[in-house]
Amino acid sequence: MKSITIKNVTIGEGIPKICVPIVGITENDILEEIEKAISLKIDLLEWRVDWYEHCFDTSKIIQILKQMKKITKEIPIIFTFRTAREGGAKEISIEEYEALLSSILPSQQLDIIDIELFTGDNIVRSLLKKAQESSVYTILSSHDFEKTPEEQEIIMRLCHMQELGSDMTKIAVMPHNIKDVLTLLSATEKMQHYGDRPFITMSMGGIGSISRMAGEVFGSAVTFGVGEKSSAPGQIETRKLKQVLNIIHESIAML
Repeated sequence: MKSITIKNVTIGEGIPKICVPIVGITENDILEEIEKAISLKIDLLEWRVDWYEHCFDTSKIIQILKQMKKITKEIPIIFTFRTAREGGAKEISIEEYEALLSSILPSQQLDIIDIELFTGDNIVRSLLKKAQESSVYTILSSHDFEKTPEEQEIIMRLCHMQELGSDMTKIAVMPHNIKDVLTLLSATEKMQHYGDRPFITMSMGGIGSISRMAGEVFGSAVTFGVGEKSSAPGQIETRKLKQVLNIIHESIAML
């Protein structure tokens, strides 16, 4: 698996990189959350734009991105509008989603953009092309808040994201029991044999929290920790997450 270096952060090698989601509603909320997240010495920031009160106003979004870029400096920013159908805070049509992302990409104020796989292959290809033209890295993502798909389905989705040409791939699923968690972890381990770029996997909820900590063992390149507020069930407080990741890394190094 090839790693990717964005600014000073190399994704896909060593300890999984910690990303903190920013889920503020107002501009002040957002900027305060960013300051607190930076104090935790995290690797990546994800702005969950769907939480923002003016999330459909492109000009206001770009103004906040400009402020974020000044504050975060060498911390890469992931721009994410999570749709309601994949667990996000706002309803948005596919046409509106494509238009919003297309209008933000040329701004040169973001480093990475999250694009939902189930937007459809044609739209995904168009957005990936625009991202490449704007020198923005991409994450293709899939979120299932209802269940954990079969292992082969998880692998197939991640492989399809690679085939479409995303720089990184991501899948998050909801477990109903321990077996579901093991399904996600097994698919993650097998994906190391198929993956040629960094991928991110997680089993959500409390019983899935082990998947957020064991990425270095199974192959997931990024994990999401709680800064001010969580953006998905099962996220772990960042300081505790960092401690666990370091313990696992040290144990692996001793083998």
